Amino acid sequence: MADTDFDLIVLGGGPGGYVAAIRAAQLGMKAAVVEREHLGGICLNWGCIPTKALLRTSEIYHYFEHAKDYGLSADKIGYDLAAIVKRSRGIAGQLSAGVKHLLKKNKVTVFDGHGRLDGKAGDKRKVAVSKDDKAVADLTAKHVILATGARARQIPGLEADGKQVWTYKEAMVPEAMPKSLLVMGSGAIGIEFASFYHTMGVEVTVVELLDRILPGEDAEVSALARKAFEKQGIKIITGAMVKGLKKDAKSVTATLEQKGKTQEITVEKVISAVGIVGNVENIGIEGTAIKIDRTHVVINEWMETGEPGVYAIGDLTGAPWLAHKASHEGVICVEKIAGVNDVHPLNTARIPGCTYCQPQVASVGLTEERAKAEGHKVKVGRFAFIGNGKAIALGEPDGMIKTVFDEKTGELLGAHMIGAEVTELIQGYAVAMQLETTEADLMHTVFPHPTLSEMMHESVLDAYGRAIHF
Repeated sequence: MADTDFDLIVLGGGPGGYVAAIRAAQLGMKAAVVEREHLGGICLNWGCIPTKALLRTSEIYHYFEHAKDYGLSADKIGYDLAAIVKRSRGIAGQLSAGVKHLLKKNKVTVFDGHGRLDGKAGDKRKVAVSKDDKAVADLTAKHVILATGARARQIPGLEADGKQVWTYKEAMVPEAMPKSLLVMGSGAIGIEFASFYHTMGVEVTVVELLDRILPGEDAEVSALARKAFEKQGIKIITGAMVKGLKKDAKSVTATLEQKGKTQEITVEKVISAVGIVGNVENIGIEGTAIKIDRTHVVINEWMETGEPGVYAIGDLTGAPWLAHKASHEGVICVEKIAGVNDVHPLNTARIPGCTYCQPQVASVGLTEERAKAEGHKVKVGRFAFIGNGKAIALGEPDGMIKTVFDEKTGELLGAHMIGAEVTELIQGYAVAMQLETTEADLMHTVFPHPTLSEMMHESVLDAYGRAIHF
């Protein structure tokens, strides 16, 4: 019989949960993870990883279609949808198995089932684990981390049915490629699916409630993204609300309301990408001091809930809802529990965000608008991809890198990018912000040539009137 008493129990084996458990084990704690579905969570199995596999396929397909631009020839271009999906699912399965190996290597006990808080036993928390309504184990630990994640938001009247109206899950495993598609929502999830399906030949329309797509990004980047997507042929409707969906055997007709006027769009499939809600149900929160705000658990800077000995991390808590944020929260939470001396609260302003559409979008820190609203007098630098030799050689001359500095202190307040491989470049600015680098430090740094990263240097130089190649 497996041991049932631990120092730490984590409910959820996603990118926050399994990382927290491994870090706890490294610090000498006896740790357990309770996971009801797949180790690696939504990100690894139904989010970040498999979508990137799909997007990589569409990227390569795009290059095949434009082979002549590179002096190459490619005839009879086509694809096998089943093979595309199989590759994506295989990658997710491989990495899930990798997480299982890492947990075993670090001597973390894994319980297959659904975990819920089940009261206290002296100074310890009780956790009941069940599977298919049958009891699996009764566990105890002094500390419990809730890492149960989130799921797609369902809007009354616009609910996903898994057949004609998809969530991200159905969108990742299509049995056939639709001829036309409506995407509700233009955040990262919606735009990534719009990009994938359009590149694979689907007629795509994106509807956004707010006045611009990718509304969390800098306004200039948002405008450039819209221009790029529309040039590709994606139809974008902003400032519009989907009021209803009428289904028949082979299509869905969406009724849109925009500026007091209505219109109807008929498509084969709809993807709902209108946000997430935290998985707070049936995890034993009732009767505790844990507070919920709009389906998410309220925590302090150390991931503590209102209930002593119970913590929460990841998508279950506040924005930004990103896998790397969840992992970092897990580490901070465990290190604080273990009494590590140099643990620091997470500064969410320094968390980079990436959207893997074509062109890619990435950012960290404050937008220009937000920086000004917070009272900063700013210096702003910009550098276009067309001025970079590597970008031109790659055949990727469209894009921009934008930097925002505090005029008085030289502090890098934010960086915003659109173009090829910017999801890899953004970390350079994230490191700079973490080290509290000034504009002088960045200007004195030598960037290699020829690389896309040179544009990061030029953007900083431009903010201070020193750009060389612009």
